[in-house]
Amino acid sequence: MGITELLFLSVGLAMDAFAVSVCKGLVLTKNKTKYAFIIAALFGGFQALMPLIGWLLGSRFSGYITKFDHWIAFVLLAFIGGKMIYEAISSGGECDECKAIKDSISIKELFMLAIATSIDALAVGITFALMPGTSIWLSVSVIGVVTFVISLAGVFIGDKCGTRFKSKAELIGGIILVAIGLKILLVDLGIF
Repeated sequence: MGITELLFLSVGLAMDAFAVSVCKGLVLTKNKTKYAFIIAALFGGFQALMPLIGWLLGSRFSGYITKFDHWIAFVLLAFIGGKMIYEAISSGGECDECKAIKDSISIKELFMLAIATSIDALAVGITFALMPGTSIWLSVSVIGVVTFVISLAGVFIGDKCGTRFKSKAELIGGIILVAIGLKILLVDLGIF
């Protein structure tokens, strides 16, 4: 996977964290900068940790599934991306996450949100183990940094702009993940 694809993948994975960060930005009234950095650090950290865990699991079993690894990567990315596209289209622009997020900050809540927004990255980590030549350390670093930056921006965007961008961001993230999954499949099948 090239650096351009990795950047696109990172942006796609960060869209859930972005949506939640926007919602947090809507409700924060005090210490916005402090909490923006805490939110970004947690979301970026978990978004980097989950693919590493997925890679460790995938590496353990990659010998058994190398004949159809491209199909697994495609199905996982298409499922995650398809789910994001569906949620973006079916939400009608409403921010469901915002309704569920209270006007407060608790570290426990932020940990739960960080885990929830990074579960899809676990599946992506499994696909990294199936793709020869993928540097896991570069991949998790880029994913973590991109998520940190996007989440940080999300808090401030939420503070200034509200939920206008939530469903568009989720739709774009979903399309990116499906496109990357399709490219992996087509390259391994020798079509592209």
